[in-house]
Amino acid sequence: MRFFQIPGIKKFNPVWVTVVLVAATSFVTRTVLLFYSFNDIDFSFVNILGIYSIGLFYDLCFAAYLIIPLALWCWLSNDRVYRKPLNYIVITLFVALLGAIFFFNLVPKELNQWLPVIAGGFFSILFLQYLWLVLKNTKYRLAWRSNGLQLFFYVLIFLLLFNAVSEFFFWQEFGTRYNFIAVDYLIYTREVAGNIRQSYPVAWIVIIVAFASFLIWLLIRKYLKAAVYVSISFGKRSLIASGILVFPVLVFLFINNNLRNFSNNSFVNELAGDGAYEFGVAYNNNALDFTRFYPIISDEEALKIVKKQIMERSPTDSFLYPDSFSIERRVTYPKPPDKMNVVLISVESFSASFMNYFGNTQNITPFLDSLAYKSLFFTRFYASGTRTVRGLESLSLAIPPVPGQSLVRRPGNDDLFSLGNVLKGQGYTAQFFYGGYSSFDNMGPFFKDNGYEVYDRSELKSDEIHYANIWGVADEDMFNYTLKKLDEDTKINKPFFAHIMTVSNHRPFTYPEGRIDIPPSKQIREGAVKYTDYSIGKFLNDAKAKPWFNNTIFIVVADHCAYAAGKSSLPVTGYHIPLFIYCPSKIEPKIISTLSTQIDLPPTLLGLLNISYDSKFFGQDIFRQPPGNERVFISTYQGLGYLKDGDLVVLQPPRHYEQYVPDFSTGAAVQTPVTDSLLQQAIAYYQLAEKIYNTGGYKFK
Repeated sequence: MRFFQIPGIKKFNPVWVTVVLVAATSFVTRTVLLFYSFNDIDFSFVNILGIYSIGLFYDLCFAAYLIIPLALWCWLSNDRVYRKPLNYIVITLFVALLGAIFFFNLVPKELNQWLPVIAGGFFSILFLQYLWLVLKNTKYRLAWRSNGLQLFFYVLIFLLLFNAVSEFFFWQEFGTRYNFIAVDYLIYTREVAGNIRQSYPVAWIVIIVAFASFLIWLLIRKYLKAAVYVSISFGKRSLIASGILVFPVLVFLFINNNLRNFSNNSFVNELAGDGAYEFGVAYNNNALDFTRFYPIISDEEALKIVKKQIMERSPTDSFLYPDSFSIERRVTYPKPPDKMNVVLISVESFSASFMNYFGNTQNITPFLDSLAYKSLFFTRFYASGTRTVRGLESLSLAIPPVPGQSLVRRPGNDDLFSLGNVLKGQGYTAQFFYGGYSSFDNMGPFFKDNGYEVYDRSELKSDEIHYANIWGVADEDMFNYTLKKLDEDTKINKPFFAHIMTVSNHRPFTYPEGRIDIPPSKQIREGAVKYTDYSIGKFLNDAKAKPWFNNTIFIVVADHCAYAAGKSSLPVTGYHIPLFIYCPSKIEPKIISTLSTQIDLPPTLLGLLNISYDSKFFGQDIFRQPPGNERVFISTYQGLGYLKDGDLVVLQPPRHYEQYVPDFSTGAAVQTPVTDSLLQQAIAYYQLAEKIYNTGGYKFK
């Protein structure tokens, strides 16, 4: 520890201590996550070495940014400035602000009413005492300068430890370090803070972290105190500070998060990153330019390939503008249109693996398991992404997932070629129902701007809500409200299209008492799944009593899987979802084993209705494609997958591509040589989708 006693070094002890704190907490976090995912890690020497060495490198990259204000403080403040009371006042107010923001957002609701009194009283006493001492004499000013620094570091330690705990829960939920989901959670603080309060014992977590922070603070306080009283010249401070500040500049200019992708095991690669650093990367890259970050071909070649694929899958289609940069085509059906009502239920976080049909033995989907034999049941159906907004994008726009943020969240996403706009043009009323507040994830504005009327929990009266948590009202409450609206729709002599988004299968996994045999007090996903299954069953049984039931197609599909993590970068098991198309009066039950994906649902529905239309959809009618032409699009925010003929091509930045043979049972994948034609198809679809969207070619009119 003599290093910290060298005068020049001692002055910058806050910087060195911060680096050590970051490295130590990250090491412990990484180790805990490693053992938590023990069964999913390939424990080779190279992988373990990479996890900790590359991980340490990214920990230091994060620390490089964190030390900037401390380095500037140590450099630009001399002893004379230190003795001014303003320094202490600023520090105290800053800490008070941080504390208020943190506690008001995360403490249990029942304590909120006491926090202003407690916090206000504490900081008032502290501040008055502080002013008296710092104005009294220099000795006290120096002492409080030290105490201010100590208090700052206690808060810093607390935040680092709390972040480590948060990373564990995030990893437990998503199997990754912080990513776009974490960025979204930062934006939608109302839902997320409420979800945290309802899902985790926040009060106990805060108490334990606060105590652990105190113990660590006891170990470092002498090094911080030493930094307060040492005095060195401005020239020496400048030399040391310049050496320190060059590191964040180098990190900003030359470092990205690709170095961690050294293994074929996705868990290993995630562990080799740093959560806070990955959060920054995700925040700064919520949209990725395909032509800049991915392998590309010419736009003309991409258009040619996609058109060829469309014609192979649907030979009767005819392109309307063969000489233009467009895939718009005429889709025709020989029979007259049968404009039945349509109810589309997209179920929150519903994996195929929850069902008894796919081997689950917990009996948590009794209704949907029975529905499988009463409907068109698609057993090889896949989600396009891992978030609700990605599922809603696919189910409404039928477009492959573009890299970065979903189109639901992007600017310029109004008046697109959506299922709602198409059906509205055919004389339908199009509506979107959501049990939460539709401002979340921009769902409400997106659907409103794309042909739908939007209804959310704010439409329900208090006596219509039996239960609600932070994400929204119970599914049965929104279903009941939807039934009332659909009854009203039938009075205007127009067919209706209703898209309902459920919310109950989401942490904190709570629901009304007395509905199922798993008490909501357990707060487990199995209970939420079974309650959602119960609610869908109740909704369809209630609908049977309606005069419009026999003239309605009901569709039940998941927005995405509950778990998308796996040993491979895009594990196919993390995207396998069920699809039911139910209409007992007109559609014969059948098991459909065709490989298909969410973007194919809108054109398949229009095909069942025999509606001929001019289409810009990238998706196509599942029932019209010849055998052997199945393809699936799966993605994360950066990884873009194209699955065809049993092979999976994965495109990733920077201009990287790989090919795998996926195991549809375990989610593992074996890397194989890249097939050029398959790679060209993958690039063509994703490149063309982004190009057409960015140039306005996916507008409805």
